[in-house]
Amino acid sequence: MGNIIGSAPVLLVSDVVASANYYRDRVGFTYDRFWGEPPNFCILRRGEAHIMLSQVEDAADIRPNWKVVDNTWNIYFWVDNVEDFYADVKARGVNIDYELGPKHYGCLEFGIQDLDGYDIAFGQIIDE
Repeated sequence: MGNIIGSAPVLLVSDVVASANYYRDRVGFTYDRFWGEPPNFCILRRGEAHIMLSQVEDAADIRPNWKVVDNTWNIYFWVDNVEDFYADVKARGVNIDYELGPKHYGCLEFGIQDLDGYDIAFGQIIDE
């Protein structure tokens, strides 16, 4: 039986180049290339985490989860040292959606918002 060895959430974006550069410059992801002519797809990575970005023709097709269900992320990443991660992305000028703090469900986390309004959270389990 096979096992899942990774995942890559897909975000629909209005400008794949601008979004990829935002994740690179502000969140510390890297990418090797764009696909399409003009570019319309990119795969980003930071550590073992990946995000795929796919450009839409009409920005009206973009609907972040929090616009449907209040306080719902589009991606939640687990990190091994959330305080260091937070300091790194904050120093890079990322758009902080909510500051680093403990949550009632046993995580220390913070959230960012990207160019298309997606909420992305980063958390570390502090209470098993």
